[in-house]
Amino acid sequence: MVAPGSRSTPLAVALARRNEIAVHIFHDERSASFAAIGIALAQGRPAILLCTSGTAATHFHGAVVEAHQSNVPIIVCTADRPPELRDVGAPQTIDQTKLFGSAVRWSYDPGVPSDDARGSWRALAARSYAESLGARPGPVHLNLPFREPLVGNVQELPAARDGAWSQTFHAQGVDQSVITNIATHVTDKTGIIVAGRGASRDVLTLAKALNWPVFADPRSGLRECDESVVLAFDGIVRVSQFVSTYKPEVVLWIGEPPASKVLAQWVSSLNAFKVHISSTPSVIDPAHSNSLSVSGDVGLMCERLIPLVRACSKEWVHGWQKAETAAQKAIAAWTTENFSEPTVARVLTSSLAVGGQLVVSSSMPIRDVEWFGSVTGGVTVHSNRGANGIDGVVSTAVGVALGSGSPTSLLIGDVALLHDVNGLLALNRRAVEVSIVVTNNDGGSIFSFLPQAEHLDQATFELLYGTPHGVSFEHVAKTYGLSYFCASDEESLRSALAQSGTKIVEVVLDRSVNVSQHDELNSSIAAAVSATA
Repeated sequence: MVAPGSRSTPLAVALARRNEIAVHIFHDERSASFAAIGIALAQGRPAILLCTSGTAATHFHGAVVEAHQSNVPIIVCTADRPPELRDVGAPQTIDQTKLFGSAVRWSYDPGVPSDDARGSWRALAARSYAESLGARPGPVHLNLPFREPLVGNVQELPAARDGAWSQTFHAQGVDQSVITNIATHVTDKTGIIVAGRGASRDVLTLAKALNWPVFADPRSGLRECDESVVLAFDGIVRVSQFVSTYKPEVVLWIGEPPASKVLAQWVSSLNAFKVHISSTPSVIDPAHSNSLSVSGDVGLMCERLIPLVRACSKEWVHGWQKAETAAQKAIAAWTTENFSEPTVARVLTSSLAVGGQLVVSSSMPIRDVEWFGSVTGGVTVHSNRGANGIDGVVSTAVGVALGSGSPTSLLIGDVALLHDVNGLLALNRRAVEVSIVVTNNDGGSIFSFLPQAEHLDQATFELLYGTPHGVSFEHVAKTYGLSYFCASDEESLRSALAQSGTKIVEVVLDRSVNVSQHDELNSSIAAAVSATA
């Protein structure tokens, strides 16, 4: 990802002249940085990010923080003025050394390049790549000062070695005593598995060996038709009549947590043995209630656990599956009869083709997909949940499309789309297919679910949190040369989604009824689940 500028010319030209490197130009640095996240998410290897010196580099910071929190590998290259131009009032010069602080896995300033140091260049590149894909993947920052002239004759790179330049190994094995300890606590016990980003298919096999349900969030890759999988976990655990009977003795967290606050609060209230397993050494324990946290290869740990465990009664998982079936019937019936934000999430997730990519914005979209979406078997789902921001979501989706080469859908709210409208620049000229579904309720819908909505008068709430904008996304689509569709019911939404090519599908909804619609839907789920208890 290259954001145009002058001081970065030497590296930009070098990148452009390498046929094996795909160069994508983004006019806006923030858009470029989040597109780099999207590419890295889709490909599982670091994207290179380049900008000129000065404040351009500061616009990368939001994406660097997201990559840090989400363990996404990117290599951030910021061009800089040479040392003699720093602290003397030279234009477009700021202190870029360690600009991103502790949000990077490694930061390095090699100084102005000289032929004397050419022997170190490949080693520096190899280390940057390895650091970004370490035990905890994430961003690496290279601050690269260049002296003028910034253009000249391109020379040959130093000769490569035979084979890999450098290799780094990170042990993923876990001591057998740890596996045995976990097995002791789960054998013959009732439990649940909460699977988020970082789960593997071996989790389903382990669940079947234990007769436990799997609460599969959209990013887990496990939301499929399977007797162990529970999608409507948020709605189910709201039903006190059900959960008072179904109290697990063990909670096994896999990977990153879902968005559901209700689930987190319920798990925190349980007097259960809680284990978190992750492929990275990140500590995920916001309730400070984990009994054990283990990092390593998730699939390998599941494989090693399976022969050591004994299952609880199958009635345990059957009870959860009956609740799931009842909840899904209630969701399907309600969303068919009531066109709403949950309906949009339901329709979109059910329309995705195998092999496609789905990017979901933070705020209400990720919650609606998690709580009310359908199965997404064969679809890869992404969402920037490291820092949970709404910045750069459009650009992340564009990056996912560029990195995967697959049709990509984006579910986003109106404020989030406006926040990153620059991500639409040149989208109609990129060789990708991106379907952008924007739920336009003219403001910040999620705040209506928070205490501010009850404690402030309407005028103050609208001023500070509702923030109506009055933007027509038909005009936005026309400005950026994109196809536009407006959906006002389920039929027109499905019709718009069936249209090929990159497009914006605007769904105009009434923000004032969003809370009551969610309450009605959750009441329908509760009634259906209670009948199974």
